[in-house]
Amino acid sequence: MRLQTSSFLGWAVGVALYVPALGAEQPNMVLIVADDLGYPDICAYGCTSGRTPHIDSLAERGVRFTDGYVSAPICSPSRAGMLTGRYQQRFGHEFNAGGQARSHRMGLGTPASETLLPAHLKAAGYATGMSGKWHLGSIDALHPLNRGFDEFFGFLHGANAYFDSKSRTDAVFANAKGLRGRGPVNPILRGHEPVDETEYLTDALTREAVSFIERHAHDPFFLYVPYNAPHTPLEVTRHYYDRFPEIEDHATRVYKAMISAVDDGVGAIISTLEAHGIADDTLVIFTADNGCAIYTGACTNAPLFHGKLLPFEGGVRVPFLAAWPNGLPAGRTVDTPVSTLDIVPTAIDLAGVPITHMARQRFDGVNFVDLVNGPAKATKQEAADALKYQPLRVGAADRPIFWRNQDNAGVRLGQWKLVRLGELEFLFDLSTDIGEATNLIEAKPDVAAELRRAYDAWAKETRAPLWPPKNIAKVPVHLPGIGDRVIDTAI
Repeated sequence: MRLQTSSFLGWAVGVALYVPALGAEQPNMVLIVADDLGYPDICAYGCTSGRTPHIDSLAERGVRFTDGYVSAPICSPSRAGMLTGRYQQRFGHEFNAGGQARSHRMGLGTPASETLLPAHLKAAGYATGMSGKWHLGSIDALHPLNRGFDEFFGFLHGANAYFDSKSRTDAVFANAKGLRGRGPVNPILRGHEPVDETEYLTDALTREAVSFIERHAHDPFFLYVPYNAPHTPLEVTRHYYDRFPEIEDHATRVYKAMISAVDDGVGAIISTLEAHGIADDTLVIFTADNGCAIYTGACTNAPLFHGKLLPFEGGVRVPFLAAWPNGLPAGRTVDTPVSTLDIVPTAIDLAGVPITHMARQRFDGVNFVDLVNGPAKATKQEAADALKYQPLRVGAADRPIFWRNQDNAGVRLGQWKLVRLGELEFLFDLSTDIGEATNLIEAKPDVAAELRRAYDAWAKETRAPLWPPKNIAKVPVHLPGIGDRVIDTAI
């Protein structure tokens, strides 16, 4: 429930106050995140190869958001924004928390001063579990079990091998290195303890997710399932690889097979919810941390432009599906832009997190259920409580959405998007140019100026990065109206 109280930069963007729905039924929540997934890799978004029937079923059972965004085109900052509900630039998590040795030695990750979604939900009585890739810090203070999760199975750093042995007869590799990251540096953990995991990693993550649901089917629970697929290394079992004999390119076939394994995992999660009679009472969200890594040569984000690393649509627009039979309409398509920053505000609204728990917490998202169904009305007492504790956040359908990675940045407002790559600037009309092919920076100077003002106002609210980037990637890109260039981007 919310109360509109102010405006932002002259647009109809209100400041929403959290008022929990007292006495409301608490839905279970499952957040499933794929890693480096292309927008068209999910058939609900127009795949040209591959098959994702279980993920697509979420669109049939719920809502498909066409314009779903992440807060960064790289993994760790995107996840930091998603689990805090705040632009990661507000707390200095602008670059990846890696590589492994450097990250651990320097204690890099989402600062302990930030409250993550599972900690919010624990305050509302939820059991909280995670199965998958963390990438938000590896020192003990930043470990998942110290950030609000009751249970954790997975690994802490940014990438991992999918097999425990290269000698497996059912393993199919599309890269020479293989087995990257497994072992004492980045082990598979149950809680704090390394485990000898022999199952294909995507299947193991699904197994643990299903186990959590089965053990907490009678509790309100939050389950976070951040698969590392289809992130490199490109590795899959022949069971999945053999599903796609029609794909001639080997790397693409492995990549699509890895997504098929994730799709099977989503199917297993849905089936488990149904078997326990709680599917209708569970909000299931499926999304990704950024667009596919086109530099692997195994994927494309078409019709979107480019991919992971840069703030073009291919890097920051991702599949975003939400199904909740008791709370969302089935088969609805929504073209209002949403963000993974919206997941925390949505979840804590639905859970009825006590407003005293999150007093003066600034969020940057909106309740996307409200975007679909319309906001509920607050009572006078609820509104007064909200004003007392002031848990403020921006909240309206036409709010600006921002990106920044050192010298590369962007802002979307309505149909317009401004992209900065160092000194280069681009303006796109996404209502007619989803592929960002035509630069309107000179044709629409007033629009560009308005977006610059919005971006500059937001940037003043952010802080300097807490650590320097480990690397500066050289990204080749064919820029509209300019041609082939190599762009530096921090990772």
